[in-house]
Amino acid sequence: MNVLSDFCSIFAKTNYKNMENYIVSARKYRPMTFDTVVGQGALTTTLKNAIGSGRLAHAYLFCGPRGVGKTTCARIFAKTINCLNPQTNGEACGECESCAAFNEGRSYNIHELDAASNNSVEDIRQLIEQVRIPPQIGKYKVFIIDEVHMLSQAAFNAFLKTLEEPPHHAIFILATTEKHKLLPTILSRCQIYDFNRMSVDNIVRHLKHVAEKEGITAEDAALNVIAQKADGGMRDALSIFDQVASFCGGNITYQQTIENLNVLDYDYYFKLTDYFLEGKITECMLTFNEILSKGFEGQHFITGLASHFRNLLVSRDAQTVGLIEASEEVRNKYKEQAQKCTPKFLYRAMKLANDCDLNYKQSQNKRLLVELTLIETAQLSSDDGASSGLCPTKILKPIFARLRGGAGNGSQTPQVAASAPTTAQPAPRQAGATPTTAQPPRPTVQAPSSAYRPKGFSIRRASTAITEQQQASQPTETPTPTATFVDQEVHQVDLIVAWREFAKNLPQEDTAMSRQMDNMEPVLQEGGKEFLVIVDNPSIQNELKKMQPRIEGYLHQRLQNNALKMQTRMREVTDKRRTFSRMEQLNMMLEQSEALRKLKEEFELELA
Repeated sequence: MNVLSDFCSIFAKTNYKNMENYIVSARKYRPMTFDTVVGQGALTTTLKNAIGSGRLAHAYLFCGPRGVGKTTCARIFAKTINCLNPQTNGEACGECESCAAFNEGRSYNIHELDAASNNSVEDIRQLIEQVRIPPQIGKYKVFIIDEVHMLSQAAFNAFLKTLEEPPHHAIFILATTEKHKLLPTILSRCQIYDFNRMSVDNIVRHLKHVAEKEGITAEDAALNVIAQKADGGMRDALSIFDQVASFCGGNITYQQTIENLNVLDYDYYFKLTDYFLEGKITECMLTFNEILSKGFEGQHFITGLASHFRNLLVSRDAQTVGLIEASEEVRNKYKEQAQKCTPKFLYRAMKLANDCDLNYKQSQNKRLLVELTLIETAQLSSDDGASSGLCPTKILKPIFARLRGGAGNGSQTPQVAASAPTTAQPAPRQAGATPTTAQPPRPTVQAPSSAYRPKGFSIRRASTAITEQQQASQPTETPTPTATFVDQEVHQVDLIVAWREFAKNLPQEDTAMSRQMDNMEPVLQEGGKEFLVIVDNPSIQNELKKMQPRIEGYLHQRLQNNALKMQTRMREVTDKRRTFSRMEQLNMMLEQSEALRKLKEEFELELA
């Protein structure tokens, strides 16, 4: 028992010593020179040239996302300008007294202030007091204020004068991730350097360098996943690298990486795309169920699927294949599968996935929404091409074969023939025969009445479809005569109301014409058999002439007058626009309708 306790004590002490010596990669491999900064070549070159030429500003603003090297470049800049033996390439020597003090963390020429926790006026006043003291070693005292946007309004005001006219030995470097929160008076006093997010290739190359230094083997696909997960930040990438390295035990593989980081394997998307192209809906549903069983959310899956379609699209062209942020092995897989997909399929599949992503949060049944998207995508490859353009047809085809007619004959669903209603003729009855009950007529497809059709219904399309079906089913049948009635007297107000009702009920493709007609005012001519419409340009006049049969047919039914005809002419200089106000229209209607006048008086109605 004593031996076991002694062993545990020695083991714990050994591990504690190892933990004391361990430094995370983000700190251990932090750049110490401008040349070792990753992904910010333009900015580091500008700073080196400024140091070499002696054109140093008194205030700099480094802004950009987190973990891209803002504070690191500020420290390197402070070290270089105080170097006693600067090199010809603009870098610090790293051996002089000033550089040694900086490397050991005991330099008094560099002062860092975290504005997130020191944002009061008193903190700025203490900083201003330190600015007055000249440096003991070197030429400049550099004040690095991190997260400067966190300073209070009063602290900014107290800092403005010193920032504008500091002593010749003081240089301020402000760093922030939110430049838009800074006052314009601060921005105008600084040279602004915008740091960009690092590309996936730059992060992967640096991670390879770190892995070699640490003696860790890593697959390119695994490092690519880490770089994408870091979202352009090197510090995040190194932190994730340490996490995965601890999980994998020094051998970082792709499968272990996606398992540890909870990343959806891209093989699922390649497999699903093959199912889409083959129209295998059942396999698509089962694959999606497997993804959900692993704990992935539907929206995460659908956004990844949209990105997969995008990568397939850019893989079809050698000029755009470089837009894919993936390893060489994965790029080759994209190129191979992209040759199986047509551009039309990829366009419409991207549209379906994007629509699903947009509607995901509002959907009450999120799983069904994604499954419907998968079904529609799987049917794109078997589309007969009836629809054109990038927008997919919103009609789901039957998943399973449906038999019509005899069992097993594979006949298709019969089309319903549309015909005009006919009068049933009774069959001749023989003497002494028992009268039989008349069979109800077979229902027929009829076009809806123009007076009561819903908004957005197209008379043109409906009439054309009915006519074609009638000709196919009964080519010799005579059309049903139009219903006759006694022509009623037409009044000006009734004509205007019926005209605007017709304009309001035009289909969506005629929205522009509907607005034009709503602004027109038909004028009833003497005799009450014709009305005149004055138009502003020839194109509108041509459109009205094309729609004349539809307009007259609607007005005949609405106003109960078959003799009414429409005339059009261009507006002349002497013509005046006469637009009735709502009150004038109401008064005219009250003059024409006794029932409306009584209704208004009884309920004491007023026009709102």
